[in-house]
Amino acid sequence: MEDAFAAAEKEKDAGKVVAYYSDDAVSYSRNKTPEVGKAAIKEGLAKRLAEDTTGNYNVYKVVDLFGEGNMLVEIGSWTVMNPSGAETEKGYYMSYFQKRDGKYVCVRDMNVTTSPEKK
Repeated sequence: MEDAFAAAEKEKDAGKVVAYYSDDAVSYSRNKTPEVGKAAIKEGLAKRLAEDTTGNYNVYKVVDLFGEGNMLVEIGSWTVMNPSGAETEKGYYMSYFQKRDGKYVCVRDMNVTTSPEKK
């Protein structure tokens, strides 16, 4: 799922990215209010992707995965890479998934950066 998410981000296809989320998902990110609902997540993401002219892309790595019944919690790292392949920022994420209609969808997620604040 993370590979598909990253590929869709790189393609700047917000519609494909939000396939990851449930309709009632909430996404928490640094320095902004939560995006509530799949439509709001898609709108915010589409705006960010359209404004990005750097050519940077994200690489995700699953660090831990915990599951029980119809739920999963994934903890992972992310790295922003520039077009030449150099790291520009790093951080961590946590995603909570529920199995709905036979597939896992992200219901809540949040991410943090480990990079110093840009001034």
